[in-house]
Amino acid sequence: MDVFLELALILIVAKLFGYLAVRLGFPAALGQLIGGILIGPSILGLVGFDEAVKLLADLGVVMLLFLAGLETDVEEFKHVGIPAFIIASLGVLIPFILGYVGALAWGYSNIQAMFLGGVLTATSVGLTTSILMEMKKLRTRVGTTILAAAVVDDVLGIIVLTILVGINTRGSVYFKDLLIILGEVVLYFGIGLLIGNPAVREALKLSERITLPETVTAFAIAIMLIFAYLAEQFQIAGITGAYLAGLLVASTDEAKEVDRKFMTIGYSLFIPVFLVSIGIESDVRVLAHAGTFALIYAILAIVSKVVGCGFGAFVSKFRPIESLQVGVGMIPRMEVALIMANVALNEGVFDSGTFSIPVTMVLVTTIVTPFLLKWAFSRE
Repeated sequence: MDVFLELALILIVAKLFGYLAVRLGFPAALGQLIGGILIGPSILGLVGFDEAVKLLADLGVVMLLFLAGLETDVEEFKHVGIPAFIIASLGVLIPFILGYVGALAWGYSNIQAMFLGGVLTATSVGLTTSILMEMKKLRTRVGTTILAAAVVDDVLGIIVLTILVGINTRGSVYFKDLLIILGEVVLYFGIGLLIGNPAVREALKLSERITLPETVTAFAIAIMLIFAYLAEQFQIAGITGAYLAGLLVASTDEAKEVDRKFMTIGYSLFIPVFLVSIGIESDVRVLAHAGTFALIYAILAIVSKVVGCGFGAFVSKFRPIESLQVGVGMIPRMEVALIMANVALNEGVFDSGTFSIPVTMVLVTTIVTPFLLKWAFSRE
């Protein structure tokens, strides 16, 4: 099929299946993922994952993380900062360990097991927020803490991904290499915050003096891409740089305008292409070979967040029922987990069979979370 027709079909499927998912009470990304599986090589074979689709999908990943940084309200989360950090830290550590040990026990290689553990660390902020809003629980202490911990969780997940990509690139898992990679992360963020912050402000102010259409938006896109490029020069994932760029732009006077324009650009083309392309890349025909572990992996994903985040809430002086609610609220995985799995696929760590395991996990956790959340909050 011609690339123009492929992209047209991808966008139509993204919006139609996303809309159907929302009408059924699920996040749009879930429908887009399923739509990609349907039109991809594993079922109908209408669309392939060629270079044009891959380029737009890669830009979609970067934009998604830039928007995540742009929409992070640092001040709002300071009020529950310490409990959220404890909850998020245990919500990263426990899933990583269970995913890693489980994958090793099932016979996966060391680096594959590490990536499978890493994928389990991320939480979907959007899904959790939408469910809590629907239940009118977002503005409660539990709701605010879940949201704050989910954002911290995603940041920690990105750092985990950065470390894993560095380990895979270097070909070793020695402690000194971990220290080097962590040092690069700290150095990159340190330089980014100290020099990048005033540089971003000045660049956006300059853009306002150029009287051409959408110059501010163009400069913001350039900033996003430059930070992604520089991150990769530090052997850090480009999406980490995009996230930092979003955080820096969020503190500028132009933030609202940039956010509005990026929502339009991102969700009209690049992000839907990325989410549908995840489904296109997923070969559901190989699920038969990974079916048992895919189910075990999904169960590990659920249990590890409930135990890790729930215990973190309990030691942070939450009541037992509140700790359960926090743990259940941190179960869903979506965008960041798919990004991490996608990076592993691009790095050659995952093949199509291994890649289908995180996709299955995302589907399962997304479907069960609304039911478990309603149950947890009905226990009050």
